[in-house]
Amino acid sequence: MLDIKFIRENLEAVKQGAKNKRINIDIDRLVELDSKIKPMKQELEELQHKRNTLSKTIGKAPAEEREPIKKQVLGIKQDMEKLDASIGPLEAELKELMLCTPQPAREDVPIGKDDQDNIEIRTWGTIPNFDFKIKDHVELGTIHDIIDIPGGVKLAGSRSYILKGAGAIIEQAVMRYTYDKLIGKGYSPLSIPVLVSESCMEGTGYFPTGRDQAYFIEKDNLALVGTSEVSLTSYFANEIHNVDQLPQRVMAHSSCFRREAGTYGKDTHGLYRVHQFQKIEQVIIGPADANSSEELHNELLSNAEELMQDLGLPYRVVYVCTGDLGMGQLRKHDIETWMPSRNLYSETHSCSTFHEYQARRLMMRYKDKNGKTQYCHTLNNTAIASPRVLIPLLEMNQQADGNITIPECLHKYTNGLKELRK
Repeated sequence: MLDIKFIRENLEAVKQGAKNKRINIDIDRLVELDSKIKPMKQELEELQHKRNTLSKTIGKAPAEEREPIKKQVLGIKQDMEKLDASIGPLEAELKELMLCTPQPAREDVPIGKDDQDNIEIRTWGTIPNFDFKIKDHVELGTIHDIIDIPGGVKLAGSRSYILKGAGAIIEQAVMRYTYDKLIGKGYSPLSIPVLVSESCMEGTGYFPTGRDQAYFIEKDNLALVGTSEVSLTSYFANEIHNVDQLPQRVMAHSSCFRREAGTYGKDTHGLYRVHQFQKIEQVIIGPADANSSEELHNELLSNAEELMQDLGLPYRVVYVCTGDLGMGQLRKHDIETWMPSRNLYSETHSCSTFHEYQARRLMMRYKDKNGKTQYCHTLNNTAIASPRVLIPLLEMNQQADGNITIPECLHKYTNGLKELRK
């Protein structure tokens, strides 16, 4: 959430920021509501003060004056109730608009409509030139009996799957390797709930605008997370930290759930776009310092790049344009990994900086060295996500005879399995 003072003082910039992100929001109405509510609240405070002052005089007043004073106090109370009833709907509308107002992108973020306008920053690895007809991950998974999509559909409908035998082993090997690597870099692992309150979804910016993408259990007013970022970040909510505690580096391996609303007919083949998946997320809670956040953003991105290099998977890093940014993201880099069957780089990681956008919603603060209370900065990045990473991992390592080699860094986690043979 943006600071209302920031919106008032940077009105045109906020409007342009929303336009650049292709988010339709009535900023003029927001400012109008704010202007209406301020004097009404001031009047309410004045009435409260007047009522308190009169109430204190009742006991000291002569008997014949007490009843008129009581009537006057009652009248003020009724005026306050009417005024409060008028303020309520206006505040609710203002809150909704505040929650739906996007953070303007950083000045160097490219202006664009969608992911086609993202800017390539760098590439790593060599795109292979196979001298045989390649098989895609579904065909490879069927040959080796490690992927069962019909079985998943039988259990849970479209965009579902089952990893079997060596498929499940390889997925867990990727996850365990990533887990250990991040622990070695000083990230503290948390085992967190994936069923969270609405306030957690709202606090991290996934509600109200992203509600259609979430699985929501209305009976219990709980939602399944689409990323453990929600739980990891919300864990620090409603607290005032000491500056010496920052930055906090945390991670979690969890199941994630997305409805994929609006993607009917898109990426329906294979494991690219599914409803349930495994992910290890990195989250950093840092101080309110732009330079520090820049360094931490680069750290998160570097962690993910190292993992892809260890796995030997060619990728590129893109700077995400305004139209492809989320509500609260100040800036974002995606890692897109080469997927032979798709014949293109496809997104596998997203590294985001929010500054205080999430922290304001979550009341996540700290005391700086001068004792002043500040809002934290929040950042996150995918470390690894499966089964999407299995697409390039299987396809890139296939051999002419249909066998699949397993990256060397995973061997200690695969019970000695180094190759899948037909």
